[in-house]
Amino acid sequence: MTILTGVILAGGQGRRMGGQDKGLVHLNGRPLYQHVLERLRPQVDIVMINANRNIDRYQLSGCRVVQDVFDDYPGPLAGIYSALIAIDGEWAAFCSCDTPAVPLNVVEKLVEQRGDAPAVWVRSQSRDHPTLALIHRDMAAPLYAYLQAGERRLMHFLRDHGGHAVLLTDDESAFRNINTPDDLNERG
Repeated sequence: MTILTGVILAGGQGRRMGGQDKGLVHLNGRPLYQHVLERLRPQVDIVMINANRNIDRYQLSGCRVVQDVFDDYPGPLAGIYSALIAIDGEWAAFCSCDTPAVPLNVVEKLVEQRGDAPAVWVRSQSRDHPTLALIHRDMAAPLYAYLQAGERRLMHFLRDHGGHAVLLTDDESAFRNINTPDDLNERG
C-alpha cells in the first residue's frame, strides 16, 4: 500500500451538540479531535482534518485542513469526497472527530481484511460504523455523482460500490460516538 492518509472528519454542523463544532468540544481537558488524532496518527503516514469552521484552530495541530467542496453541509460523504480528491496516496482511513477511543489497530484491521474491495468500514458487535472506513481514491468520481444526485446515505454508497464491513470485536465503548452534551458528560 502506498502512502496512507488518515482523515479526521470534523466538518459537521454539530446539531445534536447544540451547534458547537464537535471536534473542538473538550473531553478531559482536550478537544475531541485531539483524542482521535493521538490514536490515528501512529496508524497512518499523514493525517488530514476535514473541517468547515474554526479552520485556524484545527491548523494548530500541524495537520493539513481540507474544507468541503460543497456548501450545504451534505454530511460525512462531502468530507470524505473532499479528502479523497486532496490525498496524495491511493487510500484514506477515515475516523469521525467524535470517536475518542477509536482502537489503536483499526486501520491495520481494515487493511488486513479489505481484500480487493475499494472500501471497507468497521462493524462492531452491535452495529456498523461507516465513518470508520478505509476508502480508495478511485471512489471519488462515483461519490461525486452520488452527492450531485442528492444522495447522502454513506453505507448505502459504500455497499453499492463494492465495499463491505469488517467485524472488529473490541469493546463496544471503543466505537462510541460523542454526539450530545449528555454523551460528553457520561464520558468526561
